[in-house]
Amino acid sequence: MSAEHALARREPLPSSSPSPSPSRNREEPVAHVGGVPVSTLSLDALIEKMLVEAPLRRSLDQVPSLIFDCNGQGLSMNATDAHFRENLAQADLIHADGQIIVAASRWVGGPHIADRSSTTDMFIDSLEPAAKAGVSYYLLGGEETVNAACAEEIVAQAPGLQVVGRRNGFWKPHDEDAVIDAINAAAPDVLWVGTGKPREQAFCVRNRHRIKAGWIVTCGGLFNYITGDYPRAPMWMQKSGLEWLHRMATRPKELAWRYITTNPHALWLIWKHRHG
Repeated sequence: MSAEHALARREPLPSSSPSPSPSRNREEPVAHVGGVPVSTLSLDALIEKMLVEAPLRRSLDQVPSLIFDCNGQGLSMNATDAHFRENLAQADLIHADGQIIVAASRWVGGPHIADRSSTTDMFIDSLEPAAKAGVSYYLLGGEETVNAACAEEIVAQAPGLQVVGRRNGFWKPHDEDAVIDAINAAAPDVLWVGTGKPREQAFCVRNRHRIKAGWIVTCGGLFNYITGDYPRAPMWMQKSGLEWLHRMATRPKELAWRYITTNPHALWLIWKHRHG
């Protein structure tokens, strides 16, 4: 699958939980899905919010906002992994990365999530507006070749985009200070962290008060999708909530067990929280 295809744009636009981040914006309604408070913002509104808030927070030297995602895997991990649950609760905004989360918001009552805001679509759809607005990005994660190729690809797709720094996602604990120093030297408006759950959430929470950025956004295997190393599902599968099936079919050794175990658990959690 070509990188150009990978970058094809969307059509237009259980136990007591830890206390949420005190800086979470309570003006925006959230949908409580399977025990997780998920933003109801549309994809377009989320991108607009990022492009306005991130450079402002960075310029004012404020603590960066943490932006995490929620999908079936996230729901399952939130219920089974105490450390992940504690870190997820520190997010300022959790967006609906999976279509099941959007659908569930209509089943459980309360506010509805406007649409799916997959991290890949959020990233791709933000490139040209970010380039025009002068919003800078830093890419952290993935293998070195993938990270470098992703940086080259997005600059080619959105001329003028400021990629002020990048680094692969492999480092040892004693190297973390150097990783933070490199990010701070670049001082990006948006730091994209793609090292996978639960590592990326732990990194963001642990280093939030050390990082100079406006927004910190976790993004999993995003960089591999941009380069075409991971193929995206056809649009009809994305819209119908079957992208997970495409991923499992194309990367069975890596993802089959994850989806077989977490998807049914996520559905049960949604049902459980709906019926009390």
